[in-house]
Amino acid sequence: MPLLQATFLRKIMLFLIFMPLSVSAMAIDFSEAQQRANQGDAIAQAYLGILYSQGEGVRQDYTEAVEWLQKSAHQGYAPAQAYLGILYSQGEGVRQDYTKAVEWLQKSANQGDIKAQGILGYMYYKGQGVRQDYAKAVEWYQKAANQGDATAQNNLGIMYDNGKGVLQDYAKAVEWYQKSANQNHADAQYNLGVMYDKGHGVRQNYAKALEWYEKAANQGIATAQAKLGLMYYRGNGVQQNFATSKEWVGKACDNGLQLGCETYRILNEQGY
Repeated sequence: MPLLQATFLRKIMLFLIFMPLSVSAMAIDFSEAQQRANQGDAIAQAYLGILYSQGEGVRQDYTEAVEWLQKSAHQGYAPAQAYLGILYSQGEGVRQDYTKAVEWLQKSANQGDIKAQGILGYMYYKGQGVRQDYAKAVEWYQKAANQGDATAQNNLGIMYDNGKGVLQDYAKAVEWYQKSANQNHADAQYNLGVMYDKGHGVRQNYAKALEWYEKAANQGIATAQAKLGLMYYRGNGVQQNFATSKEWVGKACDNGLQLGCETYRILNEQGY
C-alpha cells in the first residue's frame, strides 16, 4: 500500500475510533475521502457517513449519512454497522426501527465492536427490538466492560447491584462501578458514592461517599448534588456546614430535582 494511502486511512481510522472529533483537528481531506468512498473503500464510506450525520465540514444530512453507512456496513465494516444501528434506534435518516437497529448492532457486536456490544446490552435490557432479557443484557455489557467501556462497566454494576440477570452481588457491583468511576463516568461516581454511603459491598465510609458524590456533583449529576448537600447538612464524612449544604441542594434544585428544592426551602426557613 502506498505511504500516502496508508497515512490517509490511518487518519480516518483514528477519526472513527475517537469520534466525535472535529474534521479540522484530523486534517483529513474531504474530497479524497469522497473519491475513495466512490471507489468502494468501506472505511472512507463510513467516514463520510459520520461526517454527514454530525454535520462536520458538510451540511448535516442524515439521509446521506445512512446511504454511506449502509454501503460500508454491507461490506462488513463493524464501526459502520454500529453507527447505522444507532441511527435506526434514534430514527435519524431512517424510520425508527429497533429491530433493524438490533440487527446491525448484532453484526457489529459479533465482530467485537465495543460500542455496539454496550448498546446491544441496553437494547436487551430495555426490550427494544428484542424480547427483554436481563441475562443477555449482562452478557453484552460484560463483553463491552471487559474491553474497558465505562458506560458498560457502570451498567454491569447496576445489574449486579439490583440482581438483574445475575445473582445480586454488591461487591461485584462496587468492582464495576469503581472501574467506570475511575474513567470519570459521572453516573458510576454517584453509584459508587451510594455504595460507600450505605455500606453495600464495602465498609460504610461517609468520607469516601462524600468524595465520589462530589466528583459526580461537579459533573452536574443532580442526585449527587442533593446527596452532597445532605452530607454537609448532617455532618456525615465532613464538618457540618449549612451554607455549603444549601449551595449544593440549590444546584440540585436548579437541575430540576425536587428533593433539592425541598431541602433548600427547609434551609431557607431555618435562616440559612
